[in-house]
Amino acid sequence: MAKKDNAGKNTGGSQKKIWKKWWFWVIVVLIIAGIGSQGGDSETGQVTETKPEETVVETTQESVTEKEEETTREETLGESEAEPENKTQAETEEGISGEYRAALNSANGYSEIMHMSKAGIYDQLISEYGDKFTEEAARYAVDNMVADWNANALASANVYSETMHMSKAAIYDQLISEYGDKFTKEEAQYAVDNMVADWNANALASAKNYQELMNMSPAAIHDQLTSEYGDKFTQSEADYAIANLE
Repeated sequence: MAKKDNAGKNTGGSQKKIWKKWWFWVIVVLIIAGIGSQGGDSETGQVTETKPEETVVETTQESVTEKEEETTREETLGESEAEPENKTQAETEEGISGEYRAALNSANGYSEIMHMSKAGIYDQLISEYGDKFTEEAARYAVDNMVADWNANALASANVYSETMHMSKAAIYDQLISEYGDKFTKEEAQYAVDNMVADWNANALASAKNYQELMNMSPAAIHDQLTSEYGDKFTQSEADYAIANLE
């Protein structure tokens, strides 16, 4: 006989357990299907999230490559643009090279034949009473000529000594004078320190000229030889000259 519970309902074997009912397994299947679907979506989501990252990396690499290509292109363009500028400059120089070459040739002549200073040559090239070159052509000439200015100063000093019988001090002043040779002080000092001259003989030659051409007295000649505004010989050189006058 079946047992009854407190509500009067039957308990025992006549009631089916829940997992034996058909709708229970339908629910289980649906739950499993739902979990599987979520898992698939999750995996798909992971893939989807990975793709933008890969795209960003690829875009960055492409940007770096493009920048490198642009830099290389700019450098190449810079080199190609520099060539026409240099070519234009060369063509410009060729266009005025006739005047420049003439100025340079004249400058070399003044240096080699007349032993002039750099400043003296420049002034001669642009002088209204000289070569009348433009300042640009004259500057090109003196900046591009090959000259030994010390040697030029020494050669000029020797000329002053041999032909004009000048004193050492007078030669130095003449070499650096704004109205004379316009050598630098260093070049003039090199000249007077390295020249070979007999200063006593120069003083005597000058004294004879004053006596014969200007009929000066020995005392006046002595003063002229030693004067700061005259020949600038030393006292001993002037004494030698006066003692050896005829």
